[in-house]
Amino acid sequence: MSKNKNVTFAWAVKNIIWPRRRAIFTGLLLILITRPAGLVLPWATRYLIDDVAVNGNLTLLRWLLIGIVGALIIQAVGSFLLTKILSVEAQYLISELRVKVQKKVLSLPISFFDNTKSGVLVSRIMTDVEGVRNLVGTGLVQLVGGTLTSIIAIYFLLKMNPYMTAFTLIPVSIFGYAALKTFGKIRPIFRERGKLNAEVTGRLTETLNGVRVIKGFNAEEAENKMFEQGARRLYENVKSSLTATAFVTSMGTFLIGLASAGVLGMGVYYIIQGEMKTGELLSFVSFLGFMIAPIMQMSNIGSQLTEAFAGLDRSEEIMKMEPEDELAKRPVILESLDGNIEFKNITYSYNEGKEVLHGISLSAPKGSVTALVGSSGSGKSTTASLAAAFLTPQSGLITVDGQDLSKVNLESYRKHLGVVLQDDFLFEGTIRENITFPRPNATESEIREAIKNAYVNEFTDRFEDGLETVIGERGVKLSGGQRQRISIARAMVANPKIIILDEATSNLDTESEMYIQRSLNMLMKNRTTFVIAHRLSTIRQADQILVIEDGKISECGTHDELIEKKGRYFELYTYQSRI
Repeated sequence: MSKNKNVTFAWAVKNIIWPRRRAIFTGLLLILITRPAGLVLPWATRYLIDDVAVNGNLTLLRWLLIGIVGALIIQAVGSFLLTKILSVEAQYLISELRVKVQKKVLSLPISFFDNTKSGVLVSRIMTDVEGVRNLVGTGLVQLVGGTLTSIIAIYFLLKMNPYMTAFTLIPVSIFGYAALKTFGKIRPIFRERGKLNAEVTGRLTETLNGVRVIKGFNAEEAENKMFEQGARRLYENVKSSLTATAFVTSMGTFLIGLASAGVLGMGVYYIIQGEMKTGELLSFVSFLGFMIAPIMQMSNIGSQLTEAFAGLDRSEEIMKMEPEDELAKRPVILESLDGNIEFKNITYSYNEGKEVLHGISLSAPKGSVTALVGSSGSGKSTTASLAAAFLTPQSGLITVDGQDLSKVNLESYRKHLGVVLQDDFLFEGTIRENITFPRPNATESEIREAIKNAYVNEFTDRFEDGLETVIGERGVKLSGGQRQRISIARAMVANPKIIILDEATSNLDTESEMYIQRSLNMLMKNRTTFVIAHRLSTIRQADQILVIEDGKISECGTHDELIEKKGRYFELYTYQSRI
């Protein structure tokens, strides 16, 4: 754990504190000015009591008051500037880190998203980085300022009475040691809190997205219990950290109170013995307060910094993950693409030791249509995902225009790629925004052509706002067929060379399927296409049909050739024809 702490601190200094050194050093300068100014009042107390009040020195009173008021002005202005500079810088840093983490997350491979809930990622992007406001904001600077104030106060205290000062330093030292130990123990608690918070957020996101399923199965009570369990675990975690910090605070209150009582007793004794004046005692007590207050404040700041580092630990985990498109590992840039794809003896497994594909070999020439058919779980979608470079095979070679796809820069490849999925994702916004998503700068004529070829105008012409109609989250205000046609229009606007169609016509009514099949025919024209087919009647014109069973290609040929063979494809086709 200590190693992880050191790594995080070094990372934080290099990536967070040092780049903002100007603002932080400005804050430290303000602290160096304001904290000594705060000590003017306890310093002046001695002279106000012992010289001004006793001897009636009005000239000294005037100068002391001027000094005190001047010090208060310096404190007020410095405190305002400190908050303005560092708090604003901290909020800017939070927004900057969120952008960096989100950018990093989107650079990770599909397998990462398959194993991580979206709500968890939202929490890691939005919540984990918030703690840095205590690192770059006033927290760190106040910690330094508090330490400086305490050191200056200790100097004056030692000068006034070393015995009383030594007496106060014993309980203060005990408190400081206990606080450091406690912060070390609660850091894992804060890390676990981030994890629990992400899990609860993730489940809540799923609940809200699946509200129709929940209500449809009358499962509100079960879902409420699930969320309650997560909220309860989060509460138990917070309770643990609160208990630890409350212990430190309570112990600090007791020890500091003990020291204060001892100082007052010793001070009164010295006054009785004639070794100390009343003003000196009041001044000593005031300086003691200025020494103790920052130490008590440091316990709170220390808790905040511990929480900040716990969040940064989790952010650092994300930032250290390898992106899927590293230029060093994928140096080949495709300036243009014909769309010739070949699989050579490809194997793939999601989990070690459990292969999904076994020695898949295929050739998809440019402009050809390759249909993938087979039982559920046979490996069709995995094959298509490999063609889209969403996955990387464990062994074998995939080439595009003769180039090893594992060496090709993904950005240069995927700008030639289009996907239409069975349950395609639409963003909240207008129909136009979803269609132009891959190419926001598409011309109006290109948009109109895509709308026409995908038969989107068949229903948008009936909408009052046409293409500017807001479709709601995930396109909830549209039918399944309408969402699919928008997805196809989106792919057409992208104008790709390679198309992946994942059961794009399944679960649709006959009329919707008719429109979508027409639009798909327009989309596939002169493009290398992989079609995962559920309804075999839709792929009769494919250039080649691959029957995949148990991760292997069991049959390959055109529709007529496979029907003539009377093998597995013949069984599937004749079975569907009877339904």
